[in-house]
Amino acid sequence: MRATEQIAGQVNPTWPARLHVVTGKGGTGKTSVAAALALALAEGGHRTLLVEVEGRQGIAELFEIEPLPYEERRVAGTADGGEVRALAVDPELALLEYLDMFYKLGAAGRALRKFGAIDFATTIAPGMRDVLLTGKVKEATTRTADRRRVYHAVVLDAPPTGRIGRFLNVTAETARLAKMGPIKTQSEGVTALLRSPMTAVHVVTLLEEMPVQETVDAVAELTALGIPVGKVIVNATRPPLLAGPKLTQADLRRGLAAADLPTDRATVSGLYTAAKAHLTRRSIEESLRVELAELGRPMVELPLLPEGVDRAGLRTLTAALVAAH
Repeated sequence: MRATEQIAGQVNPTWPARLHVVTGKGGTGKTSVAAALALALAEGGHRTLLVEVEGRQGIAELFEIEPLPYEERRVAGTADGGEVRALAVDPELALLEYLDMFYKLGAAGRALRKFGAIDFATTIAPGMRDVLLTGKVKEATTRTADRRRVYHAVVLDAPPTGRIGRFLNVTAETARLAKMGPIKTQSEGVTALLRSPMTAVHVVTLLEEMPVQETVDAVAELTALGIPVGKVIVNATRPPLLAGPKLTQADLRRGLAAADLPTDRATVSGLYTAAKAHLTRRSIEESLRVELAELGRPMVELPLLPEGVDRAGLRTLTAALVAAH
């Protein structure tokens, strides 16, 4: 997909937050969902920022562009004038920015990087890396120019559900431990944002046992931490292929005959086995849907994209999220 691709415009959905944190078990497609959500929120002529913090360059791969530097770059636009910018946060550069912002170190901070001090701080200092990452996201979310917000919304492609609570709660722990100074002030500001109505954590899942269990656990953990949970986004859903819960070989034979297809024993038996497996899978998926519904959070279902998330696929996901209220 070219960085300047235009996505068909529709009316923006109701996603009542300014910072949208997207998490999910690895393999659920959270980066694709985060990108589609950033595009959906850009509808109506808005500017949104899509942020990644894990160093995977997943956004660049998705939009088929060069690896993102530590600066905000336009990666896509909407037909009605909206745009998505993207940022890959580098912890070392974020620390340099922090040192310059609060301590006016400037060139001295860059000198520290040459000696490996910056890498040491982000690797050894407990939680420092995540404090810097969440701090940069907070800065982008609250940034203004000419008394107007720079970004209508910020979408964070966050760490997976297994560590999302620790990642989002690190600033609260830092604020509790720090006695005074810029670190305490910044940590308190991030903590306040993450626990306010301006933030929503959306959990991406699949209708499979492990992703659903991790979703349940993540929602419970975030709720206990006082961090607002947004929507449960069920990715890669498939429509039912059979009309009813029961199917016999006689039904199959009649259907094949009506379609003027072979009705020999091997063909019927093979199709019957496949149909039974499909019905069993569908039954499991329905029970998992019920389990997710019991979380009491709004649910959005996105379709399976057999060809993967290409240009048309991202447009499909965006349209589904735009339509979700």
